[in-house]
Parts: sequence; C-alpha cells; structure tokens
Amino acid sequence: MIRPQRPSFPAPSEPNLRRLGVGSSGGNGRPLRAQLVVALVVLLVLVAIPLYLWRRPAASDASSSASVSAAVASALPSSLPSLTAVDAGVVQERVRLGVPQRVRCGSSARAKGREGPVCDQLSYFEEALKRAIRENVDCAPRSKVEGSINFVLRVDFAGKRLHLFPGASGQWKGAQARRATKCAMRSLAAPQWQSIQHQDSYYEIAILATYPPPGAAAPAASGSAAPLFE
Repeated sequence: MIRPQRPSFPAPSEPNLRRLGVGSSGGNGRPLRAQLVVALVVLLVLVAIPLYLWRRPAASDASSSASVSAAVASALPSSLPSLTAVDAGVVQERVRLGVPQRVRCGSSARAKGREGPVCDQLSYFEEALKRAIRENVDCAPRSKVEGSINFVLRVDFAGKRLHLFPGASGQWKGAQARRATKCAMRSLAAPQWQSIQHQDSYYEIAILATYPPPGAAAPAASGSAAPLFE
C-alpha cells in the first residue's frame, strides 16, 4: 500500500525566527525596558510639576512688592527736598518754614478789609507756597550766618493774579531777597480759580523761611511760631 506523500515545506531559518521574536531569548526584554523608561519619565513629570507650582512666587505678592517699591521711590525726592546729608547720622536742614500767616483779606487790594485769623484759610495757596520755597532753596542768599526771608503772596481772585514779594519781617531784603521770591514765583502753577473756595476777593498770606548756615544740623521741632507781619 502506497502512502500519499505530504507536501514538504522548507524549514524556517533562524533569521526568520528572530524577526518573529521566537528564536531569541532576549527578544521579550526589549519591549519591557521601553515600558519602564516611559513609566519613569511620566513619574518624573508628575513629581516635577507640583514642585514647580509650590515653589513659584504668587503673582499678587510680586506685583504688590513692585507697587510698594515704586511708591517709596517716587515719594522720596518730593518729601525731602530741603534736606541734605552731611555725614553718617547727621542731616542738614536747608530751610525752615514758619506757620502760614493770614495777613489781610478784603474786597480788593485798596480796601481796608480784615486782618489775621478772621480771614478764611486758603490751604491750596499755603501748600503751593511752601512747596515753591523748598524747591528754590538754592535761590536764597548764600551766607555764613542764619538769615530769613518773609515770603508774602498776594492772591487776587477778581483779576486772577498772583504776586510774590519779600515782606519787611524777614532779615534779608533787597535784591537778594527779591531773587529768591522770583524763583519761587516761577514754581507756582496757575491755579484753577473757579474750584478754590473763598469768601473775599483779595488775600495776602505770608510764610517766614529761615535759612541756617551751611553745616548746621536740624534743630528740634518747636510747637509754636511767632506771628508774622508784612
């Protein structure tokens, strides 16, 4: 009895088995190592992101710190215009300002009017005059002894005019005192006349500015001031 012959197929070669992942003992390890590397990268990312968010400064804190620093830097030059550092721990005061005095008020410069505290206070012009005197301290006479200038400001609401001149109460008069008042007058900005409350049409206010000699330290502040007159 003749048996039918089975079709013969070529035996798979070793390279073909390796391509299928059958003929090598190390073939199954490569996908496992790749999965471990990917898992490790994912773990590092999950740990790094919370650490970054935890250590990052809050935006509100940074902006508030920047605002405070800017406010302090902008405030320093205007708040200390009349002080000069002499050495460590010593500050020279270049000008001392007396209490603003209400010299006169009335309907016009020629009218008799009223004097002293009975006149209403013009806070806007008082502060503006103080600032102008401090900003122009270099225009004052240079002397080795202490001196003073009485800055008198005429305010005319009817004519919308300002005039600044040295009064008789100051120790320094003449051309040097007039030079200081002219410098301060140029620093007075044009006021918004209609927005300033007032009872009379004409006023005269005065501030006595005392200039210590160079190198004099700032004295202790006093609680009272002598009355000033033009």
